[in-house]
Amino acid sequence: MTEFGVGTYIRNVVRTLARLDLESDYFLIGSPAKVAECGPLPPNFHTVELHSRDDTFRGNREFRAIVRRVGCDVVHIPHMFWIPRGLGCPYILTVHDLLEHMYGSRNASSLRRAMHFYLTRRVLRKAARIIAVSQFTKNEIEKLLSIADERIEVVYNAIDERFLHGHATEADREMIAQRYLVNYPFILYAGAIRPHKNVVRIIEAFSALKSELLKETGKEQQFADLKLIIIGDDLSSHPRLRRTVVRGGVQNDVRFLGFVPIDVLRIFYDVAKVFVFPSLYEGFGLPPLEAMAHGTPVVTSNTSSLPEVAGNAALLVNPENVFEIRRGLQRALLDPILRTRMKQLGYEQAQRFSWTNSVSRILEIYREVAGERVSHTVAAD
Repeated sequence: MTEFGVGTYIRNVVRTLARLDLESDYFLIGSPAKVAECGPLPPNFHTVELHSRDDTFRGNREFRAIVRRVGCDVVHIPHMFWIPRGLGCPYILTVHDLLEHMYGSRNASSLRRAMHFYLTRRVLRKAARIIAVSQFTKNEIEKLLSIADERIEVVYNAIDERFLHGHATEADREMIAQRYLVNYPFILYAGAIRPHKNVVRIIEAFSALKSELLKETGKEQQFADLKLIIIGDDLSSHPRLRRTVVRGGVQNDVRFLGFVPIDVLRIFYDVAKVFVFPSLYEGFGLPPLEAMAHGTPVVTSNTSSLPEVAGNAALLVNPENVFEIRRGLQRALLDPILRTRMKQLGYEQAQRFSWTNSVSRILEIYREVAGERVSHTVAAD
């Protein structure tokens, strides 16, 4: 598991199951160290170590042997895979997105792409139930992989409870001022740095915004020292971003902080003036909700799952139009009435998504698939 993405999903599903179901036996198959990230679990949760990666044929054989040995009634695989399982019992599959088929396989040979697509569709068709994390993802599964509508159910993600611990304190603000030297107003992006995340256009829009702010006088000059903070991968792995910063003349105004733990990230969400997330493709898109939980205005995309997730609580922009992103940032930064309204709507929107509600439905799906005989449930790690 990782701090973000599928790892976040697994941790929150497991923790919530541990609160909701103290009777069924759960076998968490994977690395014991990663299972430990879920925190203390009740005695009906058992860790079974998987020595090989589960996305290899060797790991698949080992996984299959474990499932048969412990006598599972149903298996929950919490991410997309393409290696046929042959588990001997029904399995449920969570699909977060189809990014691998949209972007990830472009450099592979046509034969490899075709084989990957065929096996992925085969695995999905053999699943007892498919959980899609958004209506957008469900539509993509139906459209791209020709899976019947009735076999797919939308069960939304929700934010990690650590983002619900209230607003940043003065001590929190002092900590990021001392540890990260952040003592100025900033716009925030947090997430992976991959082509579909559109970080290049974020930098271009920020550069244009700085130029616009220089033209303003009076009250707007409070943002003369506005910065853009990007939390994600190390900049050294992304030379194109460095070139974009230099070309935009914002070398002194854009900071890349790399990875930060959730307990620190929540402070950055809280202190940021605006959160920007103009991703080109998201199966769900948690970061806008995480920012909304802190009352921070959000500018995000009008494409993929993001309108579904953000509702009317964010400014939605065309992610391929730098001018629109810049205009959205400027409105969210300078319009006090809009900021107040977005703050309240953001709180309400974040509360619409609940791990308790989502995992309650997942638990019902386990029982529906396994029938009345459910006594052993596996959550693959």
